[in-house]
Amino acid sequence: MANLLKWVLRAVTCALIATSVVQAQQYPTQPIKIVIGYAAGGTTDILARSVGEQLSKILNQTVIIENKAGAAGNLAAAYVSASKPDGYVLFMATVASHGINPALYKKALGYDPLTGFEPISMVASIPMLLVTSPTLPVKTVEDLIAYAAKHPGMLNYASSGNGAPNHLAGAMFADMAKIDPVHVPYRGGALANTSVMSGDTQYTFATMPAAMPQVAAGKLKALAVTTAARSNQLPDTPAMQETPVLKGFEINTWNALLAPKGTPPEVVATLNAAVVKAMQMPALVKRFEGEGATPVTSTPDELKAFIRSELTKWANVLARTPIKAD
Repeated sequence: MANLLKWVLRAVTCALIATSVVQAQQYPTQPIKIVIGYAAGGTTDILARSVGEQLSKILNQTVIIENKAGAAGNLAAAYVSASKPDGYVLFMATVASHGINPALYKKALGYDPLTGFEPISMVASIPMLLVTSPTLPVKTVEDLIAYAAKHPGMLNYASSGNGAPNHLAGAMFADMAKIDPVHVPYRGGALANTSVMSGDTQYTFATMPAAMPQVAAGKLKALAVTTAARSNQLPDTPAMQETPVLKGFEINTWNALLAPKGTPPEVVATLNAAVVKAMQMPALVKRFEGEGATPVTSTPDELKAFIRSELTKWANVLARTPIKAD
């Protein structure tokens, strides 16, 4: 009887393994959903839709983008982390969800940034722009600092949510420039940018993909980029740290594709290969670069190591800022 039970258990185990292998080989057999943590129209949304369009062609399967805005990406990350690990629900991670938030939302994060996901590949590196309302009487970063000093407490800066990268950039800017603006969080970068264009707020740190069309249309005024050096897309726009009091100011954002923990290695490998191919498609490269983003890929192991380094980096940065969430 004992031998029979062992045989049955072995047979069941082999059957499950065989089924898993077959499913992985057939993947994908149904639509794939990429979940993002922000409202439609923001940078992550723009880039995710561009990636999804190419993945759909490469994998011969529909790729759906689902917006789950809230808590600077935490709600979406927690949702994907708890999803079935079959490769059909993926997460577009950001510097917020897998860099800043784990140090900010220590009690209410809702997911583990390392053990809750299977890394697939990096997707993009994205600078940010300090942009103001065209009606604000400033032309340079120095002008903005001087204006804020003359109007203490009267300037509002927008962000895509408490603890979001542009909130952190705004806090760093205020601290280094010794100014006292009011932070106004919105549910996504597109809404934050709209608030500046309408005059409800006076400035924001917007990601280049979301801001450049508005800058080109004259609806936003670009004062500086947040990278260490000037951007090739806006060579006449200075870097933040070219302003003497902002020496050392540097903050960039990024996107990466993740799957729930336990997703079969074969599926992860299929998705990684598809992302690498998608990032080389001329249409995607042109769209990314036109939006101010740089296509980037990696192996799953390289992405895991990168996320570990980002978690350490931003924990140290947050320890030096007044931003608190819990």
